[in-house]
Amino acid sequence: MKKILLGLVAVVIVAAGLFGFDFYTQRRIIGEVETAFEQVHAQGGKASHGAISFDVLKRTLTITNVTLETAPFIVKAANVVAHGVSQADASRVSAESIDINDIEVSATTDGKQAFKITYKAPLVTLKDYSGPVGTFRLPASSSLLDLYRFGFEQLAAISAASVTVPSVTGTVQARTPAGEATAGEFSYSGLVLENIKDGRIASTKASGVVFTADSQAAGKAVKVTGKLADIRADDIDFAAMAAVVDPGKADDDKDYRVYRHIAAGPYEISSTQGLNVRIEGMTADDIGLKPSRMQLPKLMEMIPPAGGTPPTPEQAHAMMERVAAIYDGVRIGSSEMRGLTVETPQGPVKLASIRLNLANGKIGEFAIEGVDGRGPQGPIKLGRFALKSVDIANLMRLTAQFAAKKPLPEQALALLPLIEGAEVKGLVAPYKTTGKPVNIDVLSLDWGQFVGSIPSRLRLTAKLSGPLDTADPAYQPLVAAGIDTVKIDADLGASWMEASRAFALEPVKLDLGGLLNASARASLGNVPREVFALNPQSIAAASQIEAGAIELTLHDLGVVDAAVGAFSRSHGGGKDEARQAILASIKAQGEAIGGSNPETAALLAAISRFVETPGQTLVIKLTPRAKAPAQQLLELLKTDPQSALAQFKIEASTGL
Repeated sequence: MKKILLGLVAVVIVAAGLFGFDFYTQRRIIGEVETAFEQVHAQGGKASHGAISFDVLKRTLTITNVTLETAPFIVKAANVVAHGVSQADASRVSAESIDINDIEVSATTDGKQAFKITYKAPLVTLKDYSGPVGTFRLPASSSLLDLYRFGFEQLAAISAASVTVPSVTGTVQARTPAGEATAGEFSYSGLVLENIKDGRIASTKASGVVFTADSQAAGKAVKVTGKLADIRADDIDFAAMAAVVDPGKADDDKDYRVYRHIAAGPYEISSTQGLNVRIEGMTADDIGLKPSRMQLPKLMEMIPPAGGTPPTPEQAHAMMERVAAIYDGVRIGSSEMRGLTVETPQGPVKLASIRLNLANGKIGEFAIEGVDGRGPQGPIKLGRFALKSVDIANLMRLTAQFAAKKPLPEQALALLPLIEGAEVKGLVAPYKTTGKPVNIDVLSLDWGQFVGSIPSRLRLTAKLSGPLDTADPAYQPLVAAGIDTVKIDADLGASWMEASRAFALEPVKLDLGGLLNASARASLGNVPREVFALNPQSIAAASQIEAGAIELTLHDLGVVDAAVGAFSRSHGGGKDEARQAILASIKAQGEAIGGSNPETAALLAAISRFVETPGQTLVIKLTPRAKAPAQQLLELLKTDPQSALAQFKIEASTGL
C-alpha cells in the first residue's frame, strides 16, 4: 500500500512539474509575441491579433487574426501556426514549419500618382525556419527604396529550407497625374523558394502567372492580357541587392553577383488594340551589380515629383549622367530571348533570337537572328544583325550633351569610338516596287585603333545583289545591255601603322557580278599622327603625306561589251564599229602624247588591248620615282594629268 501511495505522489509531483513548465513556457512565448506587437505600436504602426496559444508537448504556436499596418503596407492573416518551435539561444528562434493561412498584403500611395496593389494567398508554408529574436524595426520611411532595403535586410537575416505558395492572386490600381486610370488582376501558381540562407536563395520558381490590365489612354479603353510560364531564378543574393539601395555603400566598388541564372517562357501578351506577341523563352546568366555605380537613392533624388516643375537642361544632363553610371554598374554575362512572334496587319513577324551581354557600361555584342516577316512591298528575311562592343553608358552621356547643344561635326565624331562595328547577314528584302528582292549575303564593317575620335583601322566586307531600277536614267545603259541585276562582292581594308607612319589600303577587292572583277593596293607614306585630329593643325600635317605605290588589276567579265553597246546606241552603228571607234580614240590620245612619256603611251596601248579583246585582264602599277607630296600631286592631276603621271614609273600589261 505504501508503494502505491508513493507511486501516486510521484505521478502528482511530475504532473505538477509539467503543468508548471507548460504554464511558464506559454506565458514566456505569449509575452514575447505581445512585446513584438507593442514594438510596432511604439514605432507608429498598428498591430493587433486574436487568441495566442502554445502547445508545449507539440511545441506549436498559434496566433489568430493577425493585422499589421505600417505605411504604406497592411498585412492580414487569418492565423499563423508554427510547428516544432525551439530556441537554441536568446537571439534566434526556429520552427520545423510555419503555416500562414489566408494572408493578404496591400500597399497604397496617395497623391497625383495614386497606386494600390493587393496580394492574397490561401496558404504560405515555410519549412525549417530560423530567424532573429529581438527589437522589431520598421522601414526608415515609406519610400520605395527604403521598403526594398528593409525587405532585403529581413530576407538576409532568416533561413528556411523552402517557402511554398500554391497560389497567389492580386489586383493593382493606378492613376497618372493626368487622371488616366489603370486597373489589373494577376495570379501566380506553384511559387516555391528553396534554401534561403545567409542572404541568399538557392532557387525560386513558379509554374506560371496570368494577368489582365484595363487602362484609359487618350480617352480610349485598352485591355491587355498575358501569361508567363516556367519562371525560375537560381542563386539569388539579397544581401547584394540591399547594398545597391543603401546610401552607406556609395563607396563600395565590389562587383556582387545577384543572379546566377534566370529563365522564363513561353510568354504571351495581347491587347484589344491588336497587339499579339509570343516569346518562347528568355534566359539571363551571371547578373551582377556594383553599389558604387548604381546608387539608386541619388537617382531618385534627382527625379522631379509628378506634376512638378520639369528639370532644367543642367538637371536633365545630371540625371542622364547618373543613369549612365548605373549602366557602368550592371553586368550581364549573357542574355537571350528566343522565338519571338508578333502579329502585324501584313502577317506574323518571327524572330529566332535576340542576344546581348553587358559589362562596365559596354554591350559586348547585341545580335538579332532569324527574322522572318512581311512588309508592305513583300516578304523580308534577315539571318543576322549585330552591333559589336557598344559603349552604352558613354553613348547616353554624349546624347545628353547633344540634346542640350547641337554638336559640331568634329564633336559628333566622338560617337564613332562607342561602337566598334556592325554586321548584317542573310538579308532578303523587296526593292521598291520592282517585285524583286535585294539580297545581302554579308555586310560587315568594323573599325578600331582610334587616334582621338578617328579610327586608324577599318575593314569592310560586302557581298550583295539586287535589281536595277529601270526607271532611273543612270541605269539605262546597263538595262539596255540586258543587265537588270547587279552583284557586288567587295573587301576593303585600311590601316595606319604609327611606327612606320605608313597608311595602306589592302586588300581592296570589288567583284561586280557579270561585269567586272577588280582589285587594288595603295599606300601613303610619312602619315603623321596629327592628321587624324581634324583641326587646323591637321591640315598642316596633311602636307607631309607622301604618295606611295598603287597597283590596280581589272578583269573584264562583260563591262567592256556593255560600254561598247552603250556607245553603239548613243552614236549609231553596230558594236564592231563602236569598238573600233573607241580604239581609235585611245590611239589618238597615245599619238598626241607622242614621245613625251613613253610609259603613258604604253599604258594607253595596254588599255587598247583590254578593250579590243573581251574577257581580258589589265594590270597597272604606279611607283613614285621620288618622294612626292600627295597634296601637290592631287592638285597637279587636276590641271596637268600628264605631268602628274610623269612622277610615277608606270607598268601596264594584259593577258594575265
